[in-house]
Amino acid sequence: MPALPASPPAVLTWSVAVPLPLPPYDFGVPHGFSGPVPVGHRVMVPWQGELRVGIVLGPGKEAGHRLRDAVALLDSPAEAPWVGPAFLAALAEEARLSRVPLGLLLSDILPVGLSPRLCHRVRAVEDADLSPFGQQVPGPVWQDASAFDAALLDSVRAQGLLEEDLRPKARTVSVVRVSDREGGTPLTPKQKVAWAWLREQGHVESLSTWAQGAGVSTSVVTGVMTRGWAERAEHPAPLPVLTPTGEAPKLTLDRLPEAREWRLHGGRPAVRHRLLASRLARELDIGRSVIVAVPDHATLRRTWTALSGLSSEQRGRAVQLSGQLSEEEREHVWQLIRSGEARLVIGTCTALCAPVHDLATVVVKEEGSDAHKLLSGSHAFVPELARRLARHAECQLGWTGSVPSAEVLDVPGQVLPPPVARVHVVDYANPIQAPALGPLSRADLKPGAQGYPLSHDLQKVLRQVAERGRQAVLLAPRRGYSALLRCPSCEHTPMCRHCDVPLRFHQETRELTCHQCGYRERLHERCAECGERMWQARGPGTEWIAQEVRKLLPDFPVLRFDRDRQDDLSALQQGHSGVVIGTQALLTQDALPDLALIGVTLADTWLNVSDFRASERYHRLLRQLIEWHPVRAPLLVVQTFQAGHPALRCIVDGHDAGAYPAQERQGRQLLRYPPFARLAQIEVAARDQGKAHAAATAVAQALYGKGAVDGELLGPAPSPIARLRGVYPYHLLLRVRDDARLEVLLSALDRSFPGRVRVDVHPRGVFGA
Repeated sequence: MPALPASPPAVLTWSVAVPLPLPPYDFGVPHGFSGPVPVGHRVMVPWQGELRVGIVLGPGKEAGHRLRDAVALLDSPAEAPWVGPAFLAALAEEARLSRVPLGLLLSDILPVGLSPRLCHRVRAVEDADLSPFGQQVPGPVWQDASAFDAALLDSVRAQGLLEEDLRPKARTVSVVRVSDREGGTPLTPKQKVAWAWLREQGHVESLSTWAQGAGVSTSVVTGVMTRGWAERAEHPAPLPVLTPTGEAPKLTLDRLPEAREWRLHGGRPAVRHRLLASRLARELDIGRSVIVAVPDHATLRRTWTALSGLSSEQRGRAVQLSGQLSEEEREHVWQLIRSGEARLVIGTCTALCAPVHDLATVVVKEEGSDAHKLLSGSHAFVPELARRLARHAECQLGWTGSVPSAEVLDVPGQVLPPPVARVHVVDYANPIQAPALGPLSRADLKPGAQGYPLSHDLQKVLRQVAERGRQAVLLAPRRGYSALLRCPSCEHTPMCRHCDVPLRFHQETRELTCHQCGYRERLHERCAECGERMWQARGPGTEWIAQEVRKLLPDFPVLRFDRDRQDDLSALQQGHSGVVIGTQALLTQDALPDLALIGVTLADTWLNVSDFRASERYHRLLRQLIEWHPVRAPLLVVQTFQAGHPALRCIVDGHDAGAYPAQERQGRQLLRYPPFARLAQIEVAARDQGKAHAAATAVAQALYGKGAVDGELLGPAPSPIARLRGVYPYHLLLRVRDDARLEVLLSALDRSFPGRVRVDVHPRGVFGA
């Protein structure tokens, strides 16, 4: 008789990621569990005397060490996982390369389910003697776990003497309803009226609502409660009302490439959305799912309006997922996704971990935007995570936005014709005749005599806007009044006490503020060095420019919009005339309906940064300004000392959105910057400058010891801001051919160093080396 095939050995441990800055650990399988490893499901595990939620990643090591046994599985194995296996695989790959604990990545991105409301009951195992643990211990019957000290329960749990029942608790609200025990003390006539009204309604949220609805006083309904004819009870909470979907988009023929990776850039947002909707509709029509990841909430709002109308009974629901939703809304959205009812997910970075069914396409909007970079915690870069997710899910990956980044330019796709644009450049360095607007003051005048911070050309157009009752927006490079104050006598500049940066002057508060750490001090009447009374402001901000516009247009509405002050723009949104001065925060708002002028007061601010991506950001900003208004082409006036810069010339000469990235890509190839190399920035910091330098040198030696060669390792060098928040940071830059080489070299950092070491494998502020 042939031997029966041997059954696979039972899995004894699970690898679990806990949302803390820690790697995954192995835990024993919960008592009584049998079946396949529930990858992506939530599990309760003991951690430092408490219970925490973890995510099951897969089987643990066969011969490895396990911490403790898991307590309970929160999600039924028959249901969809809380987090998709493909996303977990992408997250693990990202954690391994970036040297960031997987738990930290998980806590940064997973938006819901890590702090659930639980019904937790405990009891002692049969015949267990818990008297050595104290007097107040669980007995043989089920009791609420909150009645016992958490440390006590963990001690009993560690000895295997505790049975636990853990399950998610549904949300409830407290309501007033008719009591089940009718027939208490007789009611007065008014109380009978109130009681009859309540019985007809079923329940109400409060006594005041009941009294108002029944047309009686609060004392009457209180009397009904006192006499036992009504009671308070817990009732299932109503489902939250989600963001309404937009209008159904007009679809066209899907002409995007049939490739695993594609792109769509240029044109106007409405045209891009129409083409994108046609591709997404095709996938939704055959029952598959789509994720659209956006960099910020302004883009989320516009994308939702344009694409959410794709939802239908056949295509499934569209849901929005972001940190702006309440906890109840996120939970409801998550359950809609897990059940398969929602198949179009539009959101910020959190959308990538949505457990959609049969993922067909991941779309990343504005893939070059720095807003995709998480500024704290794991410092992950969303487009890289999206690329890994698409690879593990074996689905399509789409890039779309105003202008393609140099990293995706070789991907097949479309660049739409540029929208009609009217651009006028005020060249402070070379004043010339400008027939379209009239000459500058005179060609023989120096830049300082051409009008600053408002050039004569910009002043002329602003007057025309005011005379015709139109609208204008002026983009300032920074908030506050000026970039710095300088003593005209000794050139002394007040500096931050904690950072090596000048303090910015805010005229409205008469304060000097550090825009790095937030340190503030009152403006001194005299220079601390020489005693001179006068201060000379340099580098205009929103306050200074607004002051100049009010002098120019004294009877015209002038508003500000920046981090310090956000004036109410509702009147202008309704069509009233006015000027708004603001930072890039203005682009989070919809364009004014009668916008006639957009002025960039000093474009060089975006260029004068020692970062190889600075000109790309500048070009993207100009493209976004041109397409900001959905139908109009406001005059764009750019004031600059670098009128011949290619990032600006491509706009002025009417080239499409792919022209400048193509030039940028050629320069990147010569300098061996992405996409022709893989970068990692290593920051070594300490509160003592000598210690920081020694630690940075030790890191460099460790990298050379691992095989780094000249050209791969640059630095160490002090940060451009030598002291930041009281810490001295030093930077090293790894520039290698691919991820495999990067992973080999970064393994040199798997030991301790005398300073704080942080690795960023997706640096967005890489200073030229």
